[in-house]
Amino acid sequence: MTETTVGIGGAAEGTDMVLNIGPQHPSTHGVLRLRLVLDGERIREAEPVIGYMHRGAEKLFEARDYRQIIMLANRHDWLSAFSNELGVVLAVERMLGMEVPERAVWTRTLLAELNRVLNHLMFLGSYPLELGGITPVFHAFREREELQNVMEEISGGRMHYMFNRVGGLKEDLPAGWLGRARQAVADVRSRMDVYDRLVLGNEIFRGRTRGVGVLTPAAVHAYGVSGPIARACGVDFDLRRDEPYLAYGELGDVLKVVTRTDGDCLARFECLLEQTHNSLALADACLDRLTQLPPGPINQRLPKVLKAPEGTTYAWTENPLGINGYYLVSKGDKTPYRLKLRSASYNNIQALTELLPGTLVADMVAILGSLFFVVGDIDK
Repeated sequence: MTETTVGIGGAAEGTDMVLNIGPQHPSTHGVLRLRLVLDGERIREAEPVIGYMHRGAEKLFEARDYRQIIMLANRHDWLSAFSNELGVVLAVERMLGMEVPERAVWTRTLLAELNRVLNHLMFLGSYPLELGGITPVFHAFREREELQNVMEEISGGRMHYMFNRVGGLKEDLPAGWLGRARQAVADVRSRMDVYDRLVLGNEIFRGRTRGVGVLTPAAVHAYGVSGPIARACGVDFDLRRDEPYLAYGELGDVLKVVTRTDGDCLARFECLLEQTHNSLALADACLDRLTQLPPGPINQRLPKVLKAPEGTTYAWTENPLGINGYYLVSKGDKTPYRLKLRSASYNNIQALTELLPGTLVADMVAILGSLFFVVGDIDK
């Protein structure tokens, strides 16, 4: 078999063309490069080429103390900053055998779900945009602003919150914040039906996504795919239910694990949308519980120099995009000896080698967008 990167006229007949998508292509959500081998309009081979945003976060962890690594950890998936911080502090608290105050547990659960909604709204707006529908992204950003305002009020940050601390949270919630958060959640929920009508009700959107990019449960297990993408294939797994952390063990009557069986682009979008509805319900349940809790501390007093005891632990959480895990190795120093990050997008994007071959180039953008990834989460 011969391959030519460029074929002109008769020279292209009978050969495969190699097409590079990216690394600066608008449809790749950042600097991701796809190397495609084409046979006419059909993709024969696909290889994701990653690493253009690699910044060596895992090595940087080893040169920062346990307070400083929170800043590094919340940046790899910039749409899920609070959830990224959460995994690190849970790992360190587990090593220390530390008990976190109840108010901190419920507040963390609330903020994790608000962060999940913010993440999902970005993709609920950007995915139709990639398929030619510009209106949903304006709705998505309006709803994101509502929730970002309440997140910014407590943390001072719009994307990188830096609100988690080992032993709890940075500080208590401002007076009246619970009421403002409840109003923001109610406002967003009241307008969420726009995605059912405007996007799922659009026959062009359904035509571009139904039966396209079907991922099988076997491929999900083989590549370690997780999150809404795995659940859209019928893989019924969610750490919030199956290995509860924070306050999720007490929210079983509200928490709903959304699944589909088709495994196509449409099923992935439907999972994301329905999961957003459920996260808003979980946020309401957390707000209800926080209003019932008596006043109390929201963090633990820590020594000036924080050292984790010698040993290892693995803390994983159900991040908006899938399973996010931190493997922490400590030698008893104030910095980690090793902190390995298992990010959701890194595994999820590998499935492209299985999804793209046999599909048309025109469907590539629809499939790529439906994997809901962040490039920083791939490259770390």
